[in-house]
Amino acid sequence: MSTPISITRHQGLEALELVAPDGARATLLLHGAHLVSWIPAGADEQLYLSPKSAFATGQAIRGGVPVIFPQFATRGPLQRHGFARGKPWQLVTAESGKDDALAVLRLSDDGATRMVWPHAFEAEISVRIAGRALEIELACENRGEAPLSFTAALHTYLRLTRIMSASLQGLSGLAYWDSARERAGTQQEDLLRLDGEMDRIYQDLKHDLTLRDDDRRVRIRQQGFADAVVWNPGEEKGDALADMPTGGWKQMLCVEAAQVLRPIELAPGESWAGMQSLELI
Repeated sequence: MSTPISITRHQGLEALELVAPDGARATLLLHGAHLVSWIPAGADEQLYLSPKSAFATGQAIRGGVPVIFPQFATRGPLQRHGFARGKPWQLVTAESGKDDALAVLRLSDDGATRMVWPHAFEAEISVRIAGRALEIELACENRGEAPLSFTAALHTYLRLTRIMSASLQGLSGLAYWDSARERAGTQQEDLLRLDGEMDRIYQDLKHDLTLRDDDRRVRIRQQGFADAVVWNPGEEKGDALADMPTGGWKQMLCVEAAQVLRPIELAPGESWAGMQSLELI
């Protein structure tokens, strides 16, 4: 038996407060389909959300899990990271079941999107929580009569206890593009240590990743997304961000499931889906 979840408000914006029977919790905004909180059962907050972030219609939120669609960063003619994170999404379903809580939101093309991206599409975000696990799926269907292509990411901000002792495991042997230094490279070490600005697109991710943060471990899996983006602005750029407090960069690391280096190509009627799963272990 499932119990419907009603729309409430969070920081003045429409939101869904997901609560699983085991105590896991998450907060999903209809603004941008933006997940701003994930608290696994018996644990504390796992996502970083900037206390200086604006919660306003049409504006991006700093932290949580922004939805990047249909363009990653400035790799195309659209505004940075596309338009999905600033648009209102529509509720499809939200319910708490006997084992989990689930919400699905939908974004379809409208006059404003077609002015900058002339395609008919339907995108959905599905968020499921249970126990110590979170699953986020982004799906897109081409509803038009012409092919379309896009890049996308789930721009997940993970909370850190101490940046100097944090590391990411599982990238060994992967080729990457270093966007901060504009050069290609290959990851040699098993543990990626954080020692300043980090902005890399790792390609063809094959294995799970593990965030190691003191005695905390978060397992990160993805399906459908070929790339993984690892980002931290570092001190100079982080402290220059108007929507992040001084030193806020020390409290976060973005580990993003992404499709950047090879855009998704959809023929009319075709669809695609990609998922990121997080588990506190």
